Amino acid sequence: MENMPTVKEIVDKMYSPSKDDIALVHKAYSFAEEAHKDQKRFSGEPYFNHLVATAMNLAELGMGATTIAAGLLHDTIEDTGVREETLQSEFGPEILFLVQGVTKLGKLKYRGAERHIESLQKLFVAMAEDIRVLIIRLTDRLHNMQTLEYVPAHKQKRIAEETLEIYAPLAYRLGMRRLNRELEDLAFAYTDPENHKKTSELLKEKTDKIDLNLSKTLNELKRALAKDGVTNFKTDYRVKGLYSLFKKLERKEMDIETVYDISAIRIIVTSVADCYRVLGIIHHEWRPMLGRIKDYIAVPKPNGYRSIHTTVFTGDGD
Repeated sequence: MENMPTVKEIVDKMYSPSKDDIALVHKAYSFAEEAHKDQKRFSGEPYFNHLVATAMNLAELGMGATTIAAGLLHDTIEDTGVREETLQSEFGPEILFLVQGVTKLGKLKYRGAERHIESLQKLFVAMAEDIRVLIIRLTDRLHNMQTLEYVPAHKQKRIAEETLEIYAPLAYRLGMRRLNRELEDLAFAYTDPENHKKTSELLKEKTDKIDLNLSKTLNELKRALAKDGVTNFKTDYRVKGLYSLFKKLERKEMDIETVYDISAIRIIVTSVADCYRVLGIIHHEWRPMLGRIKDYIAVPKPNGYRSIHTTVFTGDGD
């Protein structure tokens, strides 16, 4: 069973909440806990835990108090005896609108891959009305996927396919790449367990080397930037998601040695000019691979993503 966050932990994840924001989240937390007090999930844990997890996911995404409160309350109309009039009286028309929107999305049924485009269109209509409805739904789905092992086996694959066909692409289109990757990887384990296992094993063989090289390269990069007077920046790194890695391996006959973006360092700066400046510093330190420079600042991705990608030889065999 999971250790669910407290309301204080949710509030602590929020960005500069006001007293009214904190009071709203506390009120929604208590209201949802009471409304769902007799309900259990397939795992046997209180249903309220799911709502708390959804709210924490929203807080970690940087959403405001109204959206977090709606996340806590998003199943009250559908799954409890709480009436819409009561919800509006207690929390106002905006939160009622968000809860109603999430409830409507929950009634869309997955009909398989050939029908998913129609479902996507309906979801985008909801997004056009208020994008927060979709974000609540995505974080709700994330926790459902994290606890899918407790759902009856005959339902698991359908839910996972729906996640892979509808929800993960939506997260990507919204520019929520971390959420997209989590949904893909969680679903992959159920939609194609054999290839999930095979890809995991291939990645595991490289993990120790990847971690060592990334740490070494990141330290060298920080020194190079400081030497050139670049001080206002943030860095982190990521390892490619399993599902994304598998889709690339499919195109490369499952040869992991031909995949060059298994790991990546991300540098965040404060201006476009600094993006190009940092690119120059990187290429001065390490030899770039021809044909692997992608300028998504000059030509942004359809979801608005703007960045510069480059692949370099670091001298460690990568």
